[in-house]
Amino acid sequence: MSFFKIISLFFISLLLFTGCSQKIEQKADISKANFQKIDMNDIDGFQTDDLAKALKVFIKDCQASQKDSKLTEVCQRASTIESLENAKKFFLNNFTAFQLLSDENDKEGLITGYYEPLLQGSYYKTNRYKYPVYSVPANLLTIELSQAYPSLSDYRLRGKIKGNKVVPYETREEINAIDYRTTQNLKPICFVDDKIDLFFLQIQGSGKIQLPNGKFINVGYGGQNGHPYYAIGKKLLEMGVIEKDNISLQTIRKWLVQNPDQTDEILNMNKSYVFFTKSVKTATGSLGTELTANRNLAVDRKNIPLGFPVFINTSNPITEEPINKLMVAADTGGAIKGKIRADFFFGNGAKARELAGNMKQKGELFIFIPNNTIERKD
Repeated sequence: MSFFKIISLFFISLLLFTGCSQKIEQKADISKANFQKIDMNDIDGFQTDDLAKALKVFIKDCQASQKDSKLTEVCQRASTIESLENAKKFFLNNFTAFQLLSDENDKEGLITGYYEPLLQGSYYKTNRYKYPVYSVPANLLTIELSQAYPSLSDYRLRGKIKGNKVVPYETREEINAIDYRTTQNLKPICFVDDKIDLFFLQIQGSGKIQLPNGKFINVGYGGQNGHPYYAIGKKLLEMGVIEKDNISLQTIRKWLVQNPDQTDEILNMNKSYVFFTKSVKTATGSLGTELTANRNLAVDRKNIPLGFPVFINTSNPITEEPINKLMVAADTGGAIKGKIRADFFFGNGAKARELAGNMKQKGELFIFIPNNTIERKD
């Protein structure tokens, strides 16, 4: 969220829409989305999905999400389940399902995909490894607004102090122009050999970096400079260099590689810049737990809180076969904004990269809300 837009939000009242078929009173800190209650058994794929695997991931993510009081009780119940064979019964007895709707009450939204990329790098800057992977800057401020403005609990103000004022942090172009050796604020974790791969690493949010000795560094999302995310694919579509039906991570990367004289200009259009932390874990989401391929989603947490189970109906971008799975919201992303919007985590490796790069499917989302948090208005 941009620094300048935050001021106007102080005067906006965030409203919660009720379901279409039944009036449901939800706390505003659960979701800002429009809902329609639905029987779980009527959701395509609920009866045939591997719910034991879904429950296992939910329990794993409860390590972090149970700190949210809305999930504490249901997470405690999940931890007492002796056999995963009771998974279906657990979800039916402890949750109520709601289909997410758009402001126009449409049921379908956009489902994209992401994966854990692998880059080549070194702890030392060389002629080959010259693009820094930065840790969170010492002067980057993240200001929580919830205490002063409870209605803005989903928003954070990011910037830095200049004089006695908080001002926007540097943009991507400005950060790339800084010589890290001249400042105490920017410290590289390591250096990689490809700025395009580094750009996509920031979009994915986490990844692996292989060192010359064959060992790996795991890096995860540490912070962001506060500038809004801009999808560079939009610009390439406007330029007419890629057709709309052919836009993907693969085609975008191919064009950037083939047009090195325009690469920086295009990349800098996305002023958002992501900083990382070194981790002993593999791909880790915003929830702080390791992501599980095909069972974790990145979401817009204004509409889907982290840790909540989410059933997804979408399709494979390569085969067009249905994907009907119960997943857990465990991550966020600058591009993941909207009432019916999610990013499907495919894991790592070449297959995951191909699926994630081509994933831009229509889909429906169903959030499972713990029964103890629902208040009905008669």
